[in-house]
This record gives sequence, C-alpha cells and structure tokens, in this order.
Amino acid sequence: MLFEQDHQQGSSAKRRRYAQFEIAYTLADFGAAFSFVVGSVFFFFESLMTAGTWLFLFGSLLFAAKPSIRLIRDVKLAAMGEEEALAERYRS
Repeated sequence: MLFEQDHQQGSSAKRRRYAQFEIAYTLADFGAAFSFVVGSVFFFFESLMTAGTWLFLFGSLLFAAKPSIRLIRDVKLAAMGEEEALAERYRS
C-alpha cells in the first residue's frame, strides 16, 4: 500500500529496499547539514564567501531531495507489494 508505515512485515527484498532508501535519506540529511555548517564557517572569511554560497545551494538541493527520496521509496515499495499480492492470487 502506498505510504504504508509498517515495513517490518514485508519480504526481505522489501525490507532491504526500505533500508536502502533510509540510508539515502540519512545521507542527504547529513550532507545538507554538513554543507550548511561549513558554508556558515566560510562566511566568516571574505575570500571563502563564494564557496560558502555554493555550499548553501548544495545543502538546499539536498534538503529538497529528501521528500523526493521518500516519495520514490513509497512508490517503489507499493509496487513491490502489488507484485507480491498478484503472485499470491495466481498461486491460489
């Protein structure tokens, strides 16, 4: 089911896919936070302000990617669930 919250009951492939997307989401979070922290430090030095601006942009893009990662994850997991349901129907 789309936007299903309980992924502990699915197949091992579904749990593995969920974990992969959670790792991608967490990496985007860390990358964005790191970019903002380093970009903020760069703003203390006039010679690094341009690099700091680029880091802010990069961090913003990573924060914007997070909902996309979640949406793609949920769509893929929903599709996996439908395939399993179809296979179960044909076995009966």
